[in-house]
Amino acid sequence: MIVVIDYTAGNLYNVGHALKHLGADFMFSGDPADVGRADKIILPGVGAATPAMKSLADQGLVKALRQVRVPFLGICLGLQLLFEVSEEEDTPCLGLLPGRVLRFDSSQVKVPHIGWNRVAGTNGSSQPDSPLFDGVPAGSFFYFVHSYYAPVEEPVTLGSTEYGLSFSSVVVRDNLWGVQFHPERSGEIGLKLLENFVELS
Repeated sequence: MIVVIDYTAGNLYNVGHALKHLGADFMFSGDPADVGRADKIILPGVGAATPAMKSLADQGLVKALRQVRVPFLGICLGLQLLFEVSEEEDTPCLGLLPGRVLRFDSSQVKVPHIGWNRVAGTNGSSQPDSPLFDGVPAGSFFYFVHSYYAPVEEPVTLGSTEYGLSFSSVVVRDNLWGVQFHPERSGEIGLKLLENFVELS
């Protein structure tokens, strides 16, 4: 069973619609007990880090998520919450990955970053070397909506995207996976990526 974390701030229903289309066995839940029983976890994200972390804390989910050992996918804000802290109000996050999430410089680029953009591998390849990208054509575009970003941090950053600077758009460490874009809003390419996550062992 995949548990999609319901913390009252995430883009739950688009993610759920995509998983339903794939025939995946999933549920929405904000119950730490369900997190403990899950085969996989998806932390979706729309909105701001501060209220998201407050909601996770209020539901007793912070400790539960820090203890997850099954495949765990953070989407958009869900990727950012995997890191130690967000520059947004200096918000402490889950601390599962090292680093600080920063805000785009509005004097350099339009904020937020909205629209379709490419994801490249940080090893110089045209695509991240990751099972999530199996069957995804190199150079594919994904849909982004965000004002904050995680800097490129080796070795956790497997994919990066250019928007005034290079930022982490795919991160991986052990059982943790994160994508800054919205696969559930990225058409067939995004569905393929989610299908690959569903099939991870």
